Amino acid sequence: MSSPQISTLVKIMESLPASLQERVTDHLREYINDLQDEIKWDNSFAKSQSKLVAAARLAKQEIAEGKAVALDFNQL
Repeated sequence: MSSPQISTLVKIMESLPASLQERVTDHLREYINDLQDEIKWDNSFAKSQSKLVAAARLAKQEIAEGKAVALDFNQL
């Protein structure tokens, strides 16, 4: 299945010399991989968002109750 956008892209690519086709293909491959990584991150974040909110609320409560201890970066 090919959309009009893909058909247009193929026509543009076919009009380029082979060396440029290869460069554009490499760039597109990297760009698509980056987009797929972003989608995975967004999905992962969406699934864990309620847990993050709960953790933030608990941290805020512990700070208010004086139970929180400042992080000493020298001990890491």
